Amino acid sequence: MTAYISHTTVDCTDAFTLSRWWQTVLDYTEDPDDPNEPGHEECLISSRDGHHRLLFIEVPDTKQVKNRIHLDLRPVAGTRDTELARLLSLGATEVTDLRKPNGGGWVVLADPEGNEFCILRSEAEQAG
Repeated sequence: MTAYISHTTVDCTDAFTLSRWWQTVLDYTEDPDDPNEPGHEECLISSRDGHHRLLFIEVPDTKQVKNRIHLDLRPVAGTRDTELARLLSLGATEVTDLRKPNGGGWVVLADPEGNEFCILRSEAEQAG
């Protein structure tokens, strides 16, 4: 027997706002039969193919230390740097720039509530 990941849960102080932010970042959707609304303490969003889900749950405490688990994002189209600019314009903040002179590496960002995630090079950049 094995298990599978049902969803990834993110603790936060405002589930609706943070779920909307990530919905924009990832082009995810919500269940039209159970839409997320302001004031909801739990908000679920899903990839368009339904294979990945993120659940945002309100907790009373704020983030205290570095995440022990995080998301690594790869641009669907374009470049890492173009996607970095888009994410920053949406309200992400840069935590650490680990890009290398040879084009490798990544950039560590934080969402509006301080949860870290990374932006990697696109598949086309890696192949090129």
